[in-house]
Amino acid sequence: MSSKDLKVLYIAAEATPFIKIGGLGDVAGSLPIAIRREFPPGSPNGVDIRLVIPYYPHLDNFSCTPKHIVDLKIQHQDKSLKASVFLCENKQLPVYLIKGDPINFGKQVYSSEPYKDGLKFTFFSLATLALTKKLNWRPDIIHGNDWHTSAAIYALFLRRKHDVFFRNTKSLLTIHNLPYLGIGAESALREFGLPPAVSSPLPNWAQSTPLPLGLLSADQINTVSPGYAKEILTKEYGSGLEKFLQSRAKSITGILNGIDTNFWNPKTDPNIFVNYTKETLTSRSLNKAKFQESLNLKIDKNIPLIGMVTRMDYQKGVDLLPSTLRSISNRPWQAIILGSGDPKIEEDAQILENEFPSRIRAIIQYHAILARKIYAGSDMLLIPSRYEPCGLTQMIAMRYGNVPIARATGGLRDTIIDYSLGKRSTGFLFDEPSTEEFTKAIRRALDVYSDKRKWRGLQIRGMKLDHSWENSAAKYVSLYTKLTRKPMP
Repeated sequence: MSSKDLKVLYIAAEATPFIKIGGLGDVAGSLPIAIRREFPPGSPNGVDIRLVIPYYPHLDNFSCTPKHIVDLKIQHQDKSLKASVFLCENKQLPVYLIKGDPINFGKQVYSSEPYKDGLKFTFFSLATLALTKKLNWRPDIIHGNDWHTSAAIYALFLRRKHDVFFRNTKSLLTIHNLPYLGIGAESALREFGLPPAVSSPLPNWAQSTPLPLGLLSADQINTVSPGYAKEILTKEYGSGLEKFLQSRAKSITGILNGIDTNFWNPKTDPNIFVNYTKETLTSRSLNKAKFQESLNLKIDKNIPLIGMVTRMDYQKGVDLLPSTLRSISNRPWQAIILGSGDPKIEEDAQILENEFPSRIRAIIQYHAILARKIYAGSDMLLIPSRYEPCGLTQMIAMRYGNVPIARATGGLRDTIIDYSLGKRSTGFLFDEPSTEEFTKAIRRALDVYSDKRKWRGLQIRGMKLDHSWENSAAKYVSLYTKLTRKPMP
């Protein structure tokens, strides 16, 4: 590795393939690898990026053998806690795993006890900083994600003033989901020696809360889509921090997440009935027919098959579905709903199936293989989210020639071009999260579906889009480079 490589420490609470709970796991498991692949260390624009995640007690999905490399001491009140560091090193990416008593709490990554989660992630965050000093590997940038790593960003800010080792280290904090602020973890930060930011521009209630402290102290902030970067400056999406975020608007940008285009590829996907490409799109209808048959639905290529792959909760807008589908019951369509979450929304989906037994299938679980069959076998995908920082399902859907019908918010607005815009269009958007607006969007899609030439155009344009991680990686490296050139505050 060259001494000229840009050194980036990427820290996250989860990362595939080690542990995945939500979209953060996909990002942290894919973006650093893409950056290292596109900008390999030792090349003219090389980036030596390394990943750090907690070594949870139930972690067992290793792509390599973790080797113990060093122990650290992290001060907690009047005692020091041991942090053991393990290294998983392969050709793709060096991954450090941090083990310690606070990380061993509970069987879940995220628990229902915010104080103990605060201990877990503050311990982890401080251990990441201690690790760089122990290895004498001075990062140019520490890249944190969400509230779980905000203590590292805040601690760096505090230490940079008097610690020569970190004097030139910059920080980037990525917001994946702003409402998750880390409320309830405040006392954990204080126990690890991180004081409230009492004379800061943060609102009083936020001066001890992890994510606001990270947003206060980060040299650069980014969200996972350009649209969400604008939305968090508003009262509707700002989670009470909108005025503070407006004051930092010049330091906030948005970069879209990507998808693994090898993993999500209808040409090679082993879990769909028939493989196809945009050049052999006629084969896609065989997926639909076989999928209809497997669901015990009427096999008819002219009946639109509507899909939904979602977490069943209020944010995702799934509560709008029953009234919306009932309002279009006079039109020919079938629907497959896959997901789990809020028990009331699950129950409503099952009631829908009972009400329309020949048209609707509701499968109340997360089923990865069935999700792929929905992407490849249904004609359109519903994404009525009330807010969506980025969203991946619309990118996957378009990759598979499935036309998204989505609310115009966050990353959905950034990645889907509405049908009204003509030859550039890739889907259908609606503005208000209401049954009326959602219904209008589906009706528009059903009308266009009857014109096979126009529908095929939507499919092909969607399949041509580049939502690869390589594209996102280049934008992050550009942001890293600009950040290193910014003068220290």
